[in-house]
Amino acid sequence: MARILSIDYGKKRTGIAVTDPLKIIANGLATVSTSELLPFLLDYIKKEPVERIIIGKPMQLNGQESENMVRVQQFYNRWNNLHTGIPIEYVDERFTSVIAHQAMIDGGLKKKSRQNKALVDEISATIILQSYMESRR
Repeated sequence: MARILSIDYGKKRTGIAVTDPLKIIANGLATVSTSELLPFLLDYIKKEPVERIIIGKPMQLNGQESENMVRVQQFYNRWNNLHTGIPIEYVDERFTSVIAHQAMIDGGLKKKSRQNKALVDEISATIILQSYMESRR
């Protein structure tokens, strides 16, 4: 069974999460340098079947696109131009970083660990994926 993969796309780092093969649970997979994202994904889909990619759509509180949307759109277009057969779609990512920080606090992580931006990105990708999965139920 194919997985669903999600991306929390950032200027420097990108968090990645993936479902289990039965698409029941979202788990953090990795945080990679954004410049290495495409090779990472292409390598991953050679090893694991992926049916869909979800990418966070950066929005401001007022509903306008954030400044990062230009970079996200460029990646979105680049992925579609590769013709991998794996569709990519947007999911609103507002508040995912806030929720990720709260999850880290609730999980008992010490302040030093909560300052790990790579971990925040990976958790944010997991929240994006979980949100997508819940919206489909």
